[in-house]
Parts: sequence; C-alpha cells; structure tokens
Amino acid sequence: MFDSTAPIGIFDSGIGGMTVASAVTRLLPKENTIYFGDTAHLPYGDKSTAAIQAYSIKICNMLLQQNCKLILIACNSASAAAFELVKEYVGSKAHVLNVIDPVVDYIKEHYDGKSIGLIGTKQTVLSNVYKKKVDALNKNIQLKSLATPLLAPMIEEGFFDNNISESIISSYLSDQSLKDIEALILGCTHYPLIKKQIASFYGSDVEILDSSEIVANSLRAILDQHYLINEKGEGKRQFYVSDYTLSFEQSTNIFFGRQIQLEHYPLWE
Repeated sequence: MFDSTAPIGIFDSGIGGMTVASAVTRLLPKENTIYFGDTAHLPYGDKSTAAIQAYSIKICNMLLQQNCKLILIACNSASAAAFELVKEYVGSKAHVLNVIDPVVDYIKEHYDGKSIGLIGTKQTVLSNVYKKKVDALNKNIQLKSLATPLLAPMIEEGFFDNNISESIISSYLSDQSLKDIEALILGCTHYPLIKKQIASFYGSDVEILDSSEIVANSLRAILDQHYLINEKGEGKRQFYVSDYTLSFEQSTNIFFGRQIQLEHYPLWE
C-alpha cells in the first residue's frame, strides 16, 4: 500500500521536464516532488535507445530509494525509448506515467479527422511512437512529424526568448512537412518554453498542444484513482542533477521563481 504523502519522482535529461514539474506543482501544491535532471547526458534526443534505457533505469532506481509513489518520465525521448522497460523494472513499487499517452488520449477526444503536426527530437520522431499510437486510435487523424534537433540544446543554453531562437523556430516551422496542420503537438517537454514564439508564428490558425498541462491532469487522475493525493502540509521540492551546470540552475529559477538548491547525484561513480 502506498503512502499518500510519499513524493512524486519526475525526471528528464535537463530542464525540459521542469515545464511538467511546475504544472504538477501548480495543480497539486501539497505534493512532495523530487526532480532529477540528467544533465551529464543531455540531450537524450540524439542518444541511442539502449543508452536512454540505461540512464532511465539508473534514475528510477534512485527515485525508488526515495520511496516515490509515482514516477513520471517527463521526457518524450525517454518515454518513447524506455517506458515499457521502466514499467517492468519498477513493477508494483510505484506507478509509472509517461508524457506521450496522456497527449494521445487528449487527441483522441478532440481531433477526430484532423491534420496534426508533431515536432520533437530525432529519437522521438524516428521512434514513430506517436504515429503508431495515433493510427491505433482509428480516428482518421493525419499526423505530420518533423524532427527539430536544435531546439532542446538551444533551450538548455538559455536561448529561448531572442532573435536567435525566433530564426531557428521559424526555419523549422516553415518546413513543408508541417503544411496545412490544424494543431501542433509540442513533442518535447522543453518546447513549452518557446510556446509563445511558436504560437506567434502560426497566429490563431493552429492550436498549440502543450503537453505539460495535459500530463499534469493525467497524473492527478491517477493519484485520485488510487486515493494517493496528498492532503497534508505544504509540498517539498527537491532537485537533483547528474552534473552541475550554471545554466540549469538559472533556468530552474525561472520555473519556480526562487533560488533552487541543486543536489549533485552522479549516475555512475
């Protein structure tokens, strides 16, 4: 039996998962959360499936040692490459959620017969995981995908609100493979940080699907279903990184509006 006051574990290769973590804490402020940014290995988007699986298992082992009641893979690349393996590894020790299935469920409810775009890392797009899941819905939804590998590193380095980022974003979104879409999935948890620029590019013609809010609502539903929502006290926030970087620390302050204490936890000694 899980303890409702046990923490939620959230992990990503870097700061991208913070978009989901901050959405979770806004929705469930009393929940205790542990965030792990695998900054030593970012970005995951250009890593092999085997490497991402190895990193994910190491991180999950650490989160299980912290008695997490739920582990959220807050990274599309890791969700695509490692979710099934992580679920098998974790077993009954914690609930496991990825950031892809909640978005697919949302699409099922709202985009029957529509044309939808997807931007993400090479790992996410080449895995074809979104297309397989969307096709399996049998909702006559056409998915148009484009790998946008420069965006996550750009955001990690803090270039997400200037002329450089606008130029790169515009170049990607002008690609013919995204022509005539009615909605766009931000298929990387880094991308909500450039949501305003993406929305500005499209105007009101294309709805931007921000996975962070969708995933946070799905997480709450799982906790509610299993009577695991924490009703006691104020939520505590812990942050771990596999390699300390100044840009990561500065970016965390943007999300939580205060100085964040990072703890160093190398995955391999």
